[in-house]
Amino acid sequence: MRNILFSILVRPLILFILGLNIRHYERLPAKGPCVIIANHNSHLDTLVLMSLFKGRSFSKTRPVAAGDYFMRNKYLKFFSTKVMNIIPIHRKITKDFRGMFEPVLESLDEDGIIILFPEGSRGEAEQLSKYKSGIYYLMRERPDVPIIPVFMHGLGKALPKGSKVFVPFFVDVLIGEPFNYTDNRKVFMETLNCSMDKLQEEGRFRSW
Repeated sequence: MRNILFSILVRPLILFILGLNIRHYERLPAKGPCVIIANHNSHLDTLVLMSLFKGRSFSKTRPVAAGDYFMRNKYLKFFSTKVMNIIPIHRKITKDFRGMFEPVLESLDEDGIIILFPEGSRGEAEQLSKYKSGIYYLMRERPDVPIIPVFMHGLGKALPKGSKVFVPFFVDVLIGEPFNYTDNRKVFMETLNCSMDKLQEEGRFRSW
């Protein structure tokens, strides 16, 4: 049912109205467990990332999202749970990272493909924000799970933060080389930053 709903409601919007230019598609995993990390400028970000997966891999794809936002009314809750199949995380200050990420860890243990935005909330259009270290504490629990960085350009113009008007825009999606957890927070975050910066520069060099 979820696959049908997504195919009818979402994928046509993404593929035919928005338009995607995907680079290094072969780097996407065919199966989990894995964690997809990406920059976050628009509510469309998650839909675009999910549209990259089909069939069995799509059924395993689950975005991590703010439960206090996406579960706030019955209509949004229905779309978020039945179509998006989100893993709701409540944003609050806590030292119990393992407890907060328990649903994510359970999904990874079931070969899930997790979509995560290390910036947290949506940032300014087409700009990278500072990454939060929650990703480090998550991967510390599953150090062997590969991380695949993805940089998207254009969605901040198609539906930027604070806007309710959708503007058709051609979107570049750049998929990076996978990397793994490093048991040093500073080194790990530097690796993450370098991976995303490299993808951003690649996109600028080619077309922007």
